[in-house]
Amino acid sequence: MRGKCRLSPARFAAGMTALTLGLMLLSLALPHVVEGGLPAVARVVQAPLLLLWAGVIAVYWRKRHQHPIFEGVALMGVLLLVSDLSLLYSIAPDDKFAMMAHFGKFFGYAMLHLIQMRIAEEDSEARSEAEAELRIAAVAFNLQVSMLITDAQGVILRVNQMFTQTTGYTADEVVGQLPHLLKSARHPAGFYRTMWAAIRRTGTWQGENWCRRKNGEMFPNLLNISAVRGDDGQVSHYIGAYLDITERKAAEEEIKQLAFYDTLTGLPNRRLLLDRLQKALISSARSGRRGALMFIDLDNFKTINDTLGHDAGDSLLKQAASRLLACVREDDTVARLGGDEFVVMLVELSKLELEAAAQTEVIGEKILGSLGQPYPLHNKECISTPSIGVAMCSGRHREMEELMKRADIAMYQAKESGRNALRFFEPEMQDAIDERATLEAELRRALDKRHFQLFYQIQVDSAHRLLGVEGLIRWMHPERGLMLPDQFIPLAEETGLILPIGQWILETASAQLRAWQDNVLTKDLVLAVNVSAKQFRQVDFAAQVLACVAQYDINPARLKLELTESLLFENTEALIATMNTLHASGVQFSLDDFGTGYSSLQYLKSLPLNQIKIDHSFVRDIAVNLSDRAIVRTIIAMA
Repeated sequence: MRGKCRLSPARFAAGMTALTLGLMLLSLALPHVVEGGLPAVARVVQAPLLLLWAGVIAVYWRKRHQHPIFEGVALMGVLLLVSDLSLLYSIAPDDKFAMMAHFGKFFGYAMLHLIQMRIAEEDSEARSEAEAELRIAAVAFNLQVSMLITDAQGVILRVNQMFTQTTGYTADEVVGQLPHLLKSARHPAGFYRTMWAAIRRTGTWQGENWCRRKNGEMFPNLLNISAVRGDDGQVSHYIGAYLDITERKAAEEEIKQLAFYDTLTGLPNRRLLLDRLQKALISSARSGRRGALMFIDLDNFKTINDTLGHDAGDSLLKQAASRLLACVREDDTVARLGGDEFVVMLVELSKLELEAAAQTEVIGEKILGSLGQPYPLHNKECISTPSIGVAMCSGRHREMEELMKRADIAMYQAKESGRNALRFFEPEMQDAIDERATLEAELRRALDKRHFQLFYQIQVDSAHRLLGVEGLIRWMHPERGLMLPDQFIPLAEETGLILPIGQWILETASAQLRAWQDNVLTKDLVLAVNVSAKQFRQVDFAAQVLACVAQYDINPARLKLELTESLLFENTEALIATMNTLHASGVQFSLDDFGTGYSSLQYLKSLPLNQIKIDHSFVRDIAVNLSDRAIVRTIIAMA
């Protein structure tokens, strides 16, 4: 038929052979000439199809020769050679061209179809993978973890439902905001600087964090922040995931409470006390400050517990715990060892042993008074006084159990002395404490009975001309005799008695100046008196001085107040203001013991000083010590 290519079985077989060979060659060639994807097309034309064609051809030709073609271990095609090629050569040339054209068209359609199938298959796989990834991301974003996504500048773009449940903020309230609205006051600024430094360095950060809910409540959480980078390597987004660990923290706190605290009173137990004691000793060794350990036993507790029952006993113990906490400072520790035994650990006491012991005694006396008050139990008032044993400690003491033992021994000494008492472990310390208490009581009586006197020491110039007088306080003790200032002034400073003593000195000096003013020989004398730092720092000190001047009607220019350099160490502006007020009225000022402190020359030149008294340590050897002589000359030149 004209216009058509009629193929006999032989021609068809030959064409199929050529197709098989062409497919085989295509499967071998395409992977090497086309980039990406087409090796998969070649794999479509694999052994099953080629072997199928080989089988068809085998129906027509008995003589054949087949060669499998491998790439590595994979079968890529079959090369089939037929022995009866005469049929192919016997075809007319026109038919051959028609056959080849038909074959080429058929081959092209076949290849196009195969390529389209493969592309469709790949697109379908890509879509499936993308859809799967989106489903996974959607599920992950809505897990039971609070999540938020921000842009590179930290502006919130999206939050999930759990975020809203945890923080109380809706998506509309936070989108467009910065995460700072969740920031709590529980972390210092350095915490966030360190966190973002780690994110910039590694791209992620994870740790415990405290956030603030919309209602202002703080809550703990585990926070993970990850940076998302684009193809250009620049950060495009940040993803934050919050896991609320409030319940976990509460459980941890409960475990800690059971492990380190007494269940009845809520006070630290023995384990926590020993831990804090160890840290206190290390701190004491570093700072030089002393501490104290008090063992407290409640007298008659067993009788009350047996008589009124355990409920009453428990109530008494809880009341005693509250009273003890009210007697100590914030950094001190009150612990319960068990039964009616309590321990108080005092820290950051004075570096001086005697002063530290005095501070301990003050707190101990406060505890004696508080615990000695009646306890309301079952509509009754019961008395259970304490017996307190004290062991002083410092950084030199490393054995905690030894300190506990000393305090325990001292507590039994307190019981043996009659109970409701406080005893120090060291006998000599107890003696010193008793002596100090006696001296304080006598000092108070001395104020009431006017046992103090002012002795006057004249001051002359190099020509032995009389310049003035310095008033020096002495204590005329009825039993101890004359006592110098260094024997009682330090105690007066510690107890606050220096204020009434200082006022007495000021009034006595003013009265003396009034008497001298009436005598022609003494009317020009200037009287100098010492003023303590604590006295001078009183807000109304200038008013007190001016009141004395007015009361005794004296010339203020004849009154000189001697100050020490220690006064310059703090609140210098207020010091200068007070001095200027008094100096404007005519009162003179002298700086005593100059050279022993660390006063600033900048401040010194701002002070309205009339006199500088060089400390005796420089003057004592001035005749034989060249260094002292040079210092004195420098001070004089500076003055």
